Order: sequence, then C-alpha cells, then structure tokens
Amino acid sequence: MAKRKDKPAPKIVSSAHLAGNRVAELSEFEFALTPIFHAYGRWIVRCAAAAGQGDLSPLDVLILHHANHRDRAKTLADLALVLNVEDDHVVNYGLKKLKRLGLVSGVKQGKEVHWGATQKGRALCDRYRAIRETCLVDAVARIGEPHDAIAQVAALMRALSGLYDQASRSAATL
Repeated sequence: MAKRKDKPAPKIVSSAHLAGNRVAELSEFEFALTPIFHAYGRWIVRCAAAAGQGDLSPLDVLILHHANHRDRAKTLADLALVLNVEDDHVVNYGLKKLKRLGLVSGVKQGKEVHWGATQKGRALCDRYRAIRETCLVDAVARIGEPHDAIAQVAALMRALSGLYDQASRSAATL
C-alpha cells in the first residue's frame, strides 16, 4: 500500500477566488466574520429581549450600551464614532427609538444634544448584564477561560478594522 502524503487542511474561505496564494488567512478571517457578525447580532437582540426589551435592532442595543457607558452622556457624533457608523442619521434614528421607549434621554448643551441612559435604560443594561453572565460568560469560562486569547483576538480585530477602514477610503478614490 502506498504511503499517503499528509496534505495541509484546506482553508475555510468564503470565496476561493479571493483567497489566491496571497494571505489566504485574510479570506479565512473574512469568512469567520460573517457568522460571528450575525450570531453576535442575534445574541444581543435576544439578550435585550430576555432582559425585558424586545423590538430592538442590534445597533439599537449597542447605542443603548454606549449611552450607558461610564454613566457619561455622549453626543451623536461620539456614539457614531465609537460604533464606527459612517451615517449619523442611522444612529440618530436609533436614539429617537430608544428615547420613545424611555431608555435614553437627551440634554441640549449649546448646539449639541448629550445622550445618556435613563433609569429605565440603566436597569435594562443591568438585567442584560446578568443574563450575559449566565448565558455567555459562564459558557466561556467552561471552555477554559481563554482570557489572553480573547484579548489578543480583540486587539487584532481592532488593528484590522483600521486597515479595512483605510482600504475602504482607498477604494472610494478608484
């Protein structure tokens, strides 16, 4: 019987035509982003619903959490910047929805409105955190608490987000 040569495992890519021979790992990363993006969106929406507030989009949930962050009010521009949302109108729409639900309120200071979580919004964030601890944090802990690995992946993703932003600006000039 002929000895079989071990072949490297095939790359898991979204589009083989994009992987080519140069940095196929980037295509692997892009493919991994797709299911994690959708899974994360489903998770935060369902966690918010379990905490008592359905009918929120993933962006609405993120806006609420950032409006609540450090118990410091933020401007529309601050929220759009930290969430890396190019269109302020999308964030403004989310803020209006959250205001209608009584989860955030705005205070005009000069020409800008500073947004923060209301007591109802903070309570929702607290319930969200408790559910997150039970459903997600405990599960992560059961797989060996890979805190360093998660921190390294987060740092790499932040660096790559900057490269993707720069590439998008470059592509806009072509």
